[in-house]
Amino acid sequence: MDSGADDNVREVLYRDTSGAVVADPAEAAGGEIVEEVDGALRRRAWFRIQEVELDWLPVRESAFLLWVLAVLAAAWLVIGVVLHFT
Repeated sequence: MDSGADDNVREVLYRDTSGAVVADPAEAAGGEIVEEVDGALRRRAWFRIQEVELDWLPVRESAFLLWVLAVLAAAWLVIGVVLHFT
């Protein structure tokens, strides 16, 4: 039973930061799924990984997020203790 859906050709392209095509997804900074439908190429989906530096943040983003997690955990504990004694 051939439904005709297998006639579509799908290819995944991975690109590095300079835009060159790479075979290893671990080296990719971007990519796209190119699909041929009824003889016409169309781009179905894409992704891009880009490192962004926050100028207003005096520490690394990972350290900042760790401090945010610590503050939220401490607030959760304080609320738990207050609710326990009331």
